[in-house]
Amino acid sequence: MAGIGFELRKLLRKDTLLGLIRAYAYAGVISSGPWVLSIIGILIIGIFSLGMVVPDLAVTQFQVTVTYLIAGSLVLTGIVQLAFTRFCADRSFEQREDLILPNFGGVTVLVTLIAGCLSLLIALFLFPAQSILFRVLLVASFVVLSNIWIATVFLSGMKQYKAILWLYALGYTVTVLAALLLRFMDLEGLLLGFLLGQVTLLGGMLVLIIRGYPALTIVSFDMFSGKYLYPSLMLVGFFYNAGVWADKAMFWFYSGTGSDVIGPLRASLIYDIPVFLSYLSLIPGMAVFLVRMETDFVEHYSNFYDAVREGGSLAYIEEQRNQMVFVIRQGIFQILKIQAISALLLMVTGAQIFAALGISDLYLPLLKVQLIATALQVVFLAIINVFCYLDQRRMLVLLTGLFMVLNILFTGISLYLGPQFFGFGFLLALAVCVLLGLWLVNRKMGELEYITFMLH
Repeated sequence: MAGIGFELRKLLRKDTLLGLIRAYAYAGVISSGPWVLSIIGILIIGIFSLGMVVPDLAVTQFQVTVTYLIAGSLVLTGIVQLAFTRFCADRSFEQREDLILPNFGGVTVLVTLIAGCLSLLIALFLFPAQSILFRVLLVASFVVLSNIWIATVFLSGMKQYKAILWLYALGYTVTVLAALLLRFMDLEGLLLGFLLGQVTLLGGMLVLIIRGYPALTIVSFDMFSGKYLYPSLMLVGFFYNAGVWADKAMFWFYSGTGSDVIGPLRASLIYDIPVFLSYLSLIPGMAVFLVRMETDFVEHYSNFYDAVREGGSLAYIEEQRNQMVFVIRQGIFQILKIQAISALLLMVTGAQIFAALGISDLYLPLLKVQLIATALQVVFLAIINVFCYLDQRRMLVLLTGLFMVLNILFTGISLYLGPQFFGFGFLLALAVCVLLGLWLVNRKMGELEYITFMLH
């Protein structure tokens, strides 16, 4: 993410309050913008459609369907996202950028085939009561969303952060307008509007990608050869995304907390709304995380490895290592402080928000638990990012795999114990992984010179 780091350093160099505010605002929007725009767009469609031509049930069915589409496509494409990012970074370092666009084409073809076949089988056999149009839109939306996640990763690698944000803004503006204009078609109209917006978004991304990279061929599968493939990174992407959604899915399908919405799809009112509100508190923490990691940490990280490659003094190498450790510690403390402030604000205003949405105050304890869990999730992302920079793939597999397993295990226990324990499964899984991750980071940073000189 060197492109955004350069932009942030330029803003911070001004050494003014306005420059500082702009840097953190820019980081917050870039790190959280795409998914925040996605959530807000879906909510706006729901708010403007309720009580109008579209029946309330159709709005709920639309929102739940889109949630499943987003979750399923993220878990599926998570398998190749990190591996593809690494492939692109390695080819750029080798100055073999001619291989990047063809392999993007190869990944896109593969993802389209797998997503298309999976969603087609689901649409054919699990939605017998729904119209043919609904099933066609379901398949098309899943394929397009899956390709959007791959294109987003690709554009991030090209440092096109502003372009990604503007394209998401355009795509979800089209989504909202098209869905509202087509709402006379009920559920199918809302879903068609969503698809039109996503196609606009993907189309814009593809134009940027094709213009940005030279290529002699359109499709290549070099990335999947043994020479370039990183199975460990494929596991990490799957474990993390599956882990994030595991507790949500368990609450959806547990008889005591979930209810049928459309076909096999279920939702959990008791869990979904507190989780959504808690995720809005991620924005300031993500901003701090991005500023710290992409300015101070990256600077010392680059200095460390430049000194190693160019024969710098041992004292200078150790100094840069110590600075990296200091930045990691300071960054995590800052993330926790800023997340605590945003969590407290939501806790204080939670009752008023729930009253405005017509939700019972009984959900407030769950909101508080989720706010703490969300703060830990930002720290967990910071730990994952550090291990990505250090190329500690075994540590990444261990932490993300443990997170997925513990989230499933602890969430199952919380469901068995009853409502007063809801949310603690996700919280405890993150707490264990964060504590283990911090210990491992501290150990690895202590051994960094040995690992760098002796194992490479």
